[in-house]
Amino acid sequence: MILAWALRIALVGFAVEATSHMPQYVVTGEPRPVETEHPITCVHTRLTDEVEEWKIQRTLSLVNEMGATTIVEFFPWAYMEGAAKGDYYWDHADMVIEHARAQGLTIIARIGLVPEWARPERTTGQADTTLNHLDPENYQDLADFVAVFAERYQDEIQHIIIWNEPNLAFEWGFRPVDPAEYAHMLSVVYPAAKRGNPDVQILGLALAPTLEPVGSQHGMNDLAYLEQFYQAGGGEYMDALAVHTYGFKFPPDDPPAPEVLNFRRAELLHAVMLEYAQAETPVYITETGWNDHPRWTRAVRPGQRISYTIDALAYAEENWPWAESLCIWVFRTPRPTFSYPDYFTLVTTDFVPKPIYFELQAWARGWTANQTNP
Repeated sequence: MILAWALRIALVGFAVEATSHMPQYVVTGEPRPVETEHPITCVHTRLTDEVEEWKIQRTLSLVNEMGATTIVEFFPWAYMEGAAKGDYYWDHADMVIEHARAQGLTIIARIGLVPEWARPERTTGQADTTLNHLDPENYQDLADFVAVFAERYQDEIQHIIIWNEPNLAFEWGFRPVDPAEYAHMLSVVYPAAKRGNPDVQILGLALAPTLEPVGSQHGMNDLAYLEQFYQAGGGEYMDALAVHTYGFKFPPDDPPAPEVLNFRRAELLHAVMLEYAQAETPVYITETGWNDHPRWTRAVRPGQRISYTIDALAYAEENWPWAESLCIWVFRTPRPTFSYPDYFTLVTTDFVPKPIYFELQAWARGWTANQTNP
């Protein structure tokens, strides 16, 4: 098997070397079907800062070839309405969406990042310097943008996540973390999104898994946050729950517990949903995975990462009927960090698939152990 990996990587590397120095001819016709036996397979892409179109095309082609049906992609508000309210720039978003369509991929769009004109006046060294700060008086500005976005892409995008990990202080603009205030934000954005596209599904929360204690300045425990969000009436303003759940050093079948961060923590979040009569609300696991950095304290060995990831997909498919997608963080990034985040990727920045890519491909497409692309 090691020899087979080496040969496949060498062939891919040769192809990358031959094509990486020149633009590719971009042809987008009828959508290319995704061949998969496990449609739950999803990946989180990071095309936000990818400049060259052929790299966007190549990334999404590799996603299709792996057998993933769905991508989560970040569409920053600040990039698309950055100059002034109503002054839109759609070129990059159009490019990503068109190539995803050509590869037959479903898109879950994550909206966030506040343009400067919608943030408080900057004060050097203060919290207002964060690009995630949005005061309540500007919620309508976000709602107006989401309405336009939802209408513009109503044929291509049916799922939108509003914000990211609002239970972390950094992601909430260093304002005090507040589940009721996030519910307030959704109450403004949700009806506007439905005006833009009545069929769009709004995904809420996308909470960070964390054990932060009560009163922490860094964030709030995700279980407590979800419960308080429902108590504030936030469940009325979302169609599905977005969940982040990572395995860290634990195997995917490790039992869930409130004091443990592991893959099955998602079950505890779902249990909170049931307490608040949300049994019919679907769940999208929009970030999950393991890391195989050789020195990070929360990493596992490369072989464990492969088996844990595949076992997690199989476990969710068999045991979580409420989970629509399981989206692995992260498929590929435009540039390396030269630190542990690089060891979450499935494909290198130079488009060389890692062994985990090939194993996920074999699982998703139902190939036998020694079978390559027929």
